[in-house]
Amino acid sequence: MSVRIGIDARKLHDFGIGTYIRNLLRHLARIDARTEFVILCRPRDCETLAALGKNFRTVSETSGNYSIAEQVRIPLALKREGVTLFHAPHYVLPPLIRCRSVVTIHDCIHLMFPQYLPNRLAFRYARASIGFAARRATRIMTVSQSSKRDILRFVDTQPEKIDVIYNAYDERFAIDPPEEDVVRVRERYQLHDEFVLYAGNVKPHKNLERLIEAFYLVRKRGLDHLKLVLIGDEISKYTALRRAVHRYQLHKYVRFLGYVPEETLAVMYRLAGVFVFPSLYEGFGLPPLEAMASGTPVVTSNLSSLPEVAGDAAVLVDPYDPHAIAEGIHRVLTDETLRRTLRLKGVARAGQFSWEQSVRRIRQIYREADGSPVTAR
Repeated sequence: MSVRIGIDARKLHDFGIGTYIRNLLRHLARIDARTEFVILCRPRDCETLAALGKNFRTVSETSGNYSIAEQVRIPLALKREGVTLFHAPHYVLPPLIRCRSVVTIHDCIHLMFPQYLPNRLAFRYARASIGFAARRATRIMTVSQSSKRDILRFVDTQPEKIDVIYNAYDERFAIDPPEEDVVRVRERYQLHDEFVLYAGNVKPHKNLERLIEAFYLVRKRGLDHLKLVLIGDEISKYTALRRAVHRYQLHKYVRFLGYVPEETLAVMYRLAGVFVFPSLYEGFGLPPLEAMASGTPVVTSNLSSLPEVAGDAAVLVDPYDPHAIAEGIHRVLTDETLRRTLRLKGVARAGQFSWEQSVRRIRQIYREADGSPVTAR
């Protein structure tokens, strides 16, 4: 039987996993024109993903993520399409799947911070799903050594079954945008004052309430011209952030912009005085890497995978201490030598990560897991 690889792309537009899926598919299309790929995706994405190449076939799938329906419909679709190897790019691997499989477990956030889940049932579902996927999959991929340690802490599986394959930044973040784009973004979003930037989702473990407090402390230290710009696609769900802004009387100085396109984000990284990412836990932590690739100084957490990603190219702080976050921000904004050093080190550090290299390794794991050669271009 010929190799036919199924990939679940239903989370194509998610903030973190979506970035992973988009770059996986984009680079598979570049390096492999012969292997048959069956892409399970939302109806609105079928036409776009089919354009990846003649060897990419899209299958519309409407079952919800983490639903009972996906437990039945995904296995049926794979059987109907003759898939020989299935890649689940997050931790859900339905038990009824009969072909070989690989799974990407990005992190163990739901197991380490169950208080952020909606209820105890959600925690039990996450624990059972991660455990089953790790045991059942032929191979497990994860995105940092930190995540690998976490998986081994929660799941009884062999360390050699887990491959660490780093994420990378989108190429556009390393390219200086045209001056007219910079002017357009500055004017559209009225970014005329020096500002601190955060980008990512706004779930509780991202620690944005402490970031707002730290921003208040920085302004108290004399940088009262400073603004804070928060980019995230779920801000309306977290009224606690707006309450924090009003508690410190910062409503004139904090901007919630919601989701912005990657082209706009690339400009905003370059306009920011500093990028701050005080997350309590990350499987990889892509936004700091994007900021470093853009030449923006970074302040980030000294926990989980973030020191592994940032190396010595960022200021690392205790994310549980608003005063430590504030000190990191203040140092970067008031020390020109430090700022220049971080820019140079950040660009060099980001250059060590490559989506093409990572996807070539993923493709090699497909070949090993399936037991059949995957033909190159």
